[in-house]
Amino acid sequence: MKTMYYSFTEGSISKGNGYKPANLHKWGPGVRDVYALHYIVSGKGYLKTPQATFPLKAGESFIIFPHMEVYYYPDHQDPWEYYWIEFSGPEASRLLSMISIAPDHPVAEASPQDFEALFQLFKTAGTEPFERERADAGLQLLLSYYMEYYPSARALLKKDYVLSAKEYIESNYWKSSLSVLDVVDYVKIERSYLFRLFKEVNGLSVSAYLTAFRIQRACELLLHSELSVKSLAYSVGYQDPLYFSKVFKKATAYTPSEYRSVHRAP
Repeated sequence: MKTMYYSFTEGSISKGNGYKPANLHKWGPGVRDVYALHYIVSGKGYLKTPQATFPLKAGESFIIFPHMEVYYYPDHQDPWEYYWIEFSGPEASRLLSMISIAPDHPVAEASPQDFEALFQLFKTAGTEPFERERADAGLQLLLSYYMEYYPSARALLKKDYVLSAKEYIESNYWKSSLSVLDVVDYVKIERSYLFRLFKEVNGLSVSAYLTAFRIQRACELLLHSELSVKSLAYSVGYQDPLYFSKVFKKATAYTPSEYRSVHRAP
């Protein structure tokens, strides 16, 4: 028989977790002050809310929402076995807003992927800061799969191609090999469509944005580091320091050395 475990921590998203073997355990009617995600491994059961009674079976999930009156109980002929995780806070609410589970329909049908291993991977948060962070990371990983398989309308709307392109540039600008085609391949939409969207939102082409971001980062390094112009050029994606200096002067009207001299605080 598997061991039941529980934890409660302050200051983290995850508040507790556990496993319930197949038996006739039931809970409610009552309310909780946290979110409680349940994943059914085997058997059957029922979740009753003020709106409806939901029959549940292996592979399905349900969430108890804070302050929502619920009553859940197993099927007497085939009692369920399930894992559960409790969590709370603004970040938890944000993550759940990206999943198509809501108080009026708190159930998710069986997913294409078996989630049991993910629930087993989740570790109880302890008193150490790293344990709390690890528990929160495990919860976020788990919820990311719910976001993938049960995306809410908000999550679908948030598929922002321009933002994805900008984030990719800002994470990879230091690569001298980075090209506009790399950005297109990452975003995975038709090239001319991305270019049109990008220009409408930012007022710059993709290539111009890449250059502008590199120059912006170079300015920051000139003001807050002692890097040589050669090292700085490599740091922002230019293998040729002379070419970098030419691009920098065109963008700022200063050579890198002049910019450092004029703008750096004494």
